[in-house]
Amino acid sequence: MQPKILLVDDREDNLLSIEAILAPSGYQFVKALSGRHALKILLKEFDFAMILMDVKMPNLNGFETASLIYEREKLKHIPIIFITANNFGDENMYRGYQSGAIDYIFKPINPDVLRAKVNVLVELYKKNRLLIEQEQKLITINKNLEREINERVASEERVKDLNRQLLDNINNLEIANKDLERFAFMASHDLQEPLRKIRIFCDRLLLKYHDMAKEDSSTIARIQQSAERMQALINDILAFSKMSVEPSSFVSEDLTGIVSELVNDMADEVKEKRAKITISQLPELSVSPGLMRTLFQNLINNAMKYKREGIDPCITIRSDGNNGSGKFSRIFIEDNGMGFDQKYAEEIFGMFRRLHSKDKFAGTGIGLALCKKIVEQHNGYISAQSKPDEGTTIIISLPQQNFSITGEKTPVTSSFN
Repeated sequence: MQPKILLVDDREDNLLSIEAILAPSGYQFVKALSGRHALKILLKEFDFAMILMDVKMPNLNGFETASLIYEREKLKHIPIIFITANNFGDENMYRGYQSGAIDYIFKPINPDVLRAKVNVLVELYKKNRLLIEQEQKLITINKNLEREINERVASEERVKDLNRQLLDNINNLEIANKDLERFAFMASHDLQEPLRKIRIFCDRLLLKYHDMAKEDSSTIARIQQSAERMQALINDILAFSKMSVEPSSFVSEDLTGIVSELVNDMADEVKEKRAKITISQLPELSVSPGLMRTLFQNLINNAMKYKREGIDPCITIRSDGNNGSGKFSRIFIEDNGMGFDQKYAEEIFGMFRRLHSKDKFAGTGIGLALCKKIVEQHNGYISAQSKPDEGTTIIISLPQQNFSITGEKTPVTSSFN
């Protein structure tokens, strides 16, 4: 490709003169009759070996044009030689260098000097282009080599990592089982026994001094409430830590039946909360029925608990069959409650994580953590979508690999008030 040179002069004869001097060298020329014309050309083209520009031009002189050219990052690499008929003196010469010039050529132009200076800059341009091309080739080669090395190292390390992980998992499992056994014993004996005594003595005090001042009676009642809450917390922690599922405990169950039976058993709570629960046809999957009951009980209780002020809870439990991959069934528990900011969607499944004060809403902060553990025991996933004052949707994805078809079923929708 021929090196391009941009010629800028307001006189056509000057442009033709310069072109005639340099033409034998085989350069490609682009001509501009003003500084503005040159700027328009440089908006579309910037691959120039150099710019030869007259200093004295109307409207926009050479110094001003050079300053505007070098404001663009893509044009800063183009060297500029000013052509002038005047010897400006040191001050004006310095101004030219400040605006971006690298050299001057004085009129009348000496053809040999012009060709020599242009030839030096064009050779530098060619070498720079060659270096850039070689750099790109080296970058590509290095990337390919790096990828090949990484793939080889990764394949060798993968087996080592798997072996290390297996040994670590076995060791961690043994430690966790021992810790769990110790914790379960402590929770069921050492922690619960003092609480039972506190509650018994509070009951005795209330019976013995039932005519005491109202303020004293209220204090004892608060002690009882705190003890009851501590008892519930211990029970929840114990349930969480002891929860495990043997493969033999998985059976093919219609989740519609499990949830419908659960909601019937919760009839008093549903009536007290003035809740409406709608259950659509749910899939039949291989699950642990007891854990599924605990899972849905926690989620339904949450939906009724976190209702909006003055609005009765409305809960829908439905399924879309699968998530499009055919490997999982998705179940949605939707409510019209107070909701929460989506940024907390992952945090709510953590142990003891509460978005609201315990004084406003009772609970231990373990319920959703227990739900997550149950779903993970079934090799599934649980997530939440919510907006403040627009309700919450809990999404449960359970695998279908053990799905058992017992016959065609007609879709059923049940409602509970």
